[in-house]
Amino acid sequence: MLPPFFVAKLMPTTCVVGILWGDEGKGKVIDFLAADADYVVRFGGGHNAGHTLILSSGKCVLHLVPSGIVHRHVVNVIGNGVVVDPIHLVNEIQRLRDRGLTVDPGRNLLVSERAHVILEAHRIQDQWAEQARGKGRIGTTGRGIGPAYADRCSRIGLRMGDLLRKDLLKAGLLRLCAEKNAMFTAIGLKALDANLLFDLLTTAGEQLRPAICDAGGVLRAAHQAGKRVLLEGAQGCLLDVEHGTYPYVTSSHASTGGAFSGTGLPPHAMRVIGIAKAYATRVGEGPFPSELTNDIGDRLRIAGNEFGSTTGRPRRCGWFDAVAVRYSGELSGARELTVTNLDVLRGFDPLQVVTGYRLADGTMATTFPAFDLESVQPVFQTLPGFHEDLREIRKFDQLPLAARRYIEFLEQQTRMAVTTISVGPERDQVILR
Repeated sequence: MLPPFFVAKLMPTTCVVGILWGDEGKGKVIDFLAADADYVVRFGGGHNAGHTLILSSGKCVLHLVPSGIVHRHVVNVIGNGVVVDPIHLVNEIQRLRDRGLTVDPGRNLLVSERAHVILEAHRIQDQWAEQARGKGRIGTTGRGIGPAYADRCSRIGLRMGDLLRKDLLKAGLLRLCAEKNAMFTAIGLKALDANLLFDLLTTAGEQLRPAICDAGGVLRAAHQAGKRVLLEGAQGCLLDVEHGTYPYVTSSHASTGGAFSGTGLPPHAMRVIGIAKAYATRVGEGPFPSELTNDIGDRLRIAGNEFGSTTGRPRRCGWFDAVAVRYSGELSGARELTVTNLDVLRGFDPLQVVTGYRLADGTMATTFPAFDLESVQPVFQTLPGFHEDLREIRKFDQLPLAARRYIEFLEQQTRMAVTTISVGPERDQVILR
């Protein structure tokens, strides 16, 4: 159980968001907080995002199912802001059951009937477009996320509720396939078979039928009843389609801006917890001012096991960027920060933190720019490193002096209180301040 002061802060709504480009260790933090939550809700993204939990049975990677699924009392909700591959979801549920977890659609797993569906067409379109970009590729996972969101905006998408309405599903597929096939055949891609897609989707829909519901209505009722709702962000604020490092972003609102529209909850005051590693990482293409393209970056990658939980791609590694973290904290409304992977910095001496950017015209900036991030030169503050093993430490004042000073410097630079520190991958390797 969490300490009383921590539980009080959790009520009634808490939103956990990644502060940079994702992969910050949100799964562990959400798992920790979910012990005292009634609902855990995914509000954006798709199965391009993976949250990793370390259980007694070993590593467990979740893609669509929210991270509260390991707690029997929690109702897990896939919100309307998520794009759902129904076939992947059915397979993920089975994999979790094979692990011994209880996944009971309609009881501890709900799916919004308004969530849009990822189809085979979206995967084909995604992969073709990324290949066609050549050197201008944006680093998509090729799982159809962007095209599914695009079809939502174009008003030709299918929703999870359509899977339960065969006449509407058939009509929607015929309309969508006619539009897609006109494009696919023109560029030499195989045409879609609407009848085959119909069979696959209706089969998945029947398996998911108990879970598909008015999830927004369920969450509004829970909020009105004072239930504890934990909102689980995917990716990170700097991948937000509007506020991130565009165009190297995802296709959804990964900051807290998506928390209400992606769940059906009305806007209300909530606690926001930002998650950042003690250093920085990024998967795929795009600007990364603090990136280390040397042996130090290679050492960080190995020490932190920095390989994507969904794709296995090696992550780019760099020093902590206080400018970017401060921007994302202000954007998301986070007043507190959870710092993960502090233990990984053992033996890196000295440590460096980005405190500003030198722009192309020679001027200094301490704010995060919307343009020309590729051309900025990071300005670093150097701090002493530490060499002690942190994995058994559970109190802040037991940390080595250099580690404490490092955390205090991050607080000063980001203007957020570091309330939780992760010192290892296990569920109990946490320091609460």
